[in-house]
Amino acid sequence: MKKRAVYTGIGLALLGITSLLTLSAFKKDPHPPKAKRPNIVVILADDLGFSDLGCYGGEIHTPNIDFLAHNGLRYTQFYNTSRCCPTRASLLTGLYNQQAGIGKMTDAEDEPGYLGHLTDSAVTLAEVLKAAGYHTAMSGKWHVSNTNGQASPQEQLNWLNHHKFYNEFSPISQYPTSRGFEKFFGTIWGVVDFFDPFSLVSGTTPIKEVPANYYHTDAINDTAVAYINGYAGSDKPFFLYVAENAPHWPLHALPEDIAKYENTYKAGWQAIREARYQRMVKMGLIDPAKTKLPGRWKADLEWKNNPDTVWDAAAMAVHAAMIDRMDQGIGRIINALKKNGQLDNTLILFLSDNGASPENCAAYGPGFDRPNETRDGREIVYATKKQAMPGPETTYSSIGQRWANVANTPYQYWKAESYEGGIHTPMIAYWPKGITAKKGSFSGHVGHVMDFMRTFIDLAGAEYPEVYNGRPVQPTTGISLAPSFGNLQTPGHEALFNEHFGARYARQGMWKLVSLSNDSTWHLYNLATDRTETMDLAAQHPDKVRELQTLWQQWANTHKVFPKPGKK
Repeated sequence: MKKRAVYTGIGLALLGITSLLTLSAFKKDPHPPKAKRPNIVVILADDLGFSDLGCYGGEIHTPNIDFLAHNGLRYTQFYNTSRCCPTRASLLTGLYNQQAGIGKMTDAEDEPGYLGHLTDSAVTLAEVLKAAGYHTAMSGKWHVSNTNGQASPQEQLNWLNHHKFYNEFSPISQYPTSRGFEKFFGTIWGVVDFFDPFSLVSGTTPIKEVPANYYHTDAINDTAVAYINGYAGSDKPFFLYVAENAPHWPLHALPEDIAKYENTYKAGWQAIREARYQRMVKMGLIDPAKTKLPGRWKADLEWKNNPDTVWDAAAMAVHAAMIDRMDQGIGRIINALKKNGQLDNTLILFLSDNGASPENCAAYGPGFDRPNETRDGREIVYATKKQAMPGPETTYSSIGQRWANVANTPYQYWKAESYEGGIHTPMIAYWPKGITAKKGSFSGHVGHVMDFMRTFIDLAGAEYPEVYNGRPVQPTTGISLAPSFGNLQTPGHEALFNEHFGARYARQGMWKLVSLSNDSTWHLYNLATDRTETMDLAAQHPDKVRELQTLWQQWANTHKVFPKPGKK
């Protein structure tokens, strides 16, 4: 079935929404800049593993993202904040996520760092760039506003199942169009059914029905294409934020994409992991002397003895299919920029919000943001015993810990933890007119998602306000990536920190102090010689542990990690 005709301009005629893109919005800037400023496109994947992409060592077919990498820069020390909504908060505001109001998730809690929505003392990239004369648009996953729930569990399920409708998924004042985005198509909440997503809106208008062959990743990317085509007639540059849901669970993908990988993962965890590692070494992405491959997670079970090989291979095949489909859509974005003569002067940044997820989403069951049946009444199976194959709309499942360990090769742990497998993202910068470093190079610049604010201010000639809409604004904690576009030796951040549900780290230079979410014991690693955190040096260097622990505590006390919310 041909889907391009269905999805082109999704959010326009197909969904019956009036004027998602109207050229009347594209008024000429009365004071256009003398030099043509770059367009800026940020593409954020969701729960993508460090080595999932072909250009980062993976076997998944990602030719369009690989094109950006081979003609741009790949960063080898770029960081997020280890989970979906905190990373989005930091990326959008140029602050650590607690400063931005989202220290945990999107629940409204009783301390400044845990509001569950973007605080009024922060400004967004869209607000700053719009004030500087940019068009601003977003498609995809918002997930930085409080989640409105219904009075009873049954009412909540009726809403999630599209059997009952309520107009507001979050306070309208917290929607993207209230935080600087002129246009928005996507979901307000985080988790989605990829075939019939909950909390889907255009601007602030709920979308109550989607076409029968709807697939959300296509809709996100084709809406981005529609934005680009709409902006073609404007003298203004544009900022476009494409917040993908893929490959976040549930494992939902189209049959034709799954079929490409039906045999790929039958080789098992260890074979795929070792092959990825060897490709990473061969391409020069990692130095095996400094980045050893640690033992596999839960290696006591070998693939040949795994009673669930059919299901497990299929789960990773769906994960790959979701990434493949995302890459196809990114190809259409690249082609739209090229067709409109905008590609050479567009900065495209691609990255992930955290490492691959170890979650067993089936164990969560229905409720809160997870339906128990489809719109037409089919039961959704939460496959706790792997009794339903992943892929279709009627099952909720995820890849689990062992495949997450593979997806994050060679790093340890995963989403929500502060080890490298949780916070270390692939990051690609592509900008033909602005990046002078050798095409396809690797940059060791230590960067962080909060750096986008300072970077875009530099490139756009914008100003970071001290006051916005009458409210004092916190100073940005990011630094500009712009110097790294021409110099592969820029150091980046000297120190970085994180905290999320007890997981935490302090990095100073190449020393890193880290603890797990379920164990407050500090562990010390020298990343100069041990990028995969295999040799704990805490006992040998107690003074360094105390030094970094003191730095972390100072940071936590001054960046709204503390006080933490009281128990409800």
